Amino acid sequence: MKKIILLLVVLVLFSCQNKEVLLPKANQTIVADVQNHSPIYFFFKLEKEDTLVEVNQKNRISTTNWLFNIDKRLPLRKVVLEVKKLQVKKETSLHKSESSENYFTYMNDVSKTMAFMPFSNIKYKVEVADSNVLQIYFDRNDLVRIGDEVFSKNDLQNFIDKWSINQQKRVVFSFDKMMSFEQYVQDKIFISNLKLNSFSFNSNHIEYIY
Repeated sequence: MKKIILLLVVLVLFSCQNKEVLLPKANQTIVADVQNHSPIYFFFKLEKEDTLVEVNQKNRISTTNWLFNIDKRLPLRKVVLEVKKLQVKKETSLHKSESSENYFTYMNDVSKTMAFMPFSNIKYKVEVADSNVLQIYFDRNDLVRIGDEVFSKNDLQNFIDKWSINQQKRVVFSFDKMMSFEQYVQDKIFISNLKLNSFSFNSNHIEYIY
């Protein structure tokens, strides 16, 4: 196991072109190990003051689990566009395995080990959520917006515990397109620890990025 983790770290930090990928950091591990995988790299590149995403997907194999090694500095809006393309490629592949999954990789900053976040079922929409859903919107400044209410992310659980919502409305998560990919990963882990029993979430696992 340690050898596998060490090898992955080496592959992430030193690709075939000796380009660096700075992985997001978080304080919790969602999945500790993934077997039978193919690495995909999202490199951070600056060109004339514009941030570009350079994707290296040469080693991807449709029958395997895909590990998305994404530089933490990249803006979410650009990452999602490339992720969506790769999701389509895998879904439409004639060789796709029904058991294969997609994972974002990140580093557990406490245990100093690589960790994995599954996202195979998530459908990304780069648009504003429609009025038929109730959205919990995370912005780049660690603030959360629900309807007309705006408050600190750390106050979200208290708000949920006290809030009475229309049970007929589906609830979705939305994210600020300008946040970094690292912040997105940290927000997702934060969400995984919330108690959301009273909320009726959409069954399509849709997330809105705008």
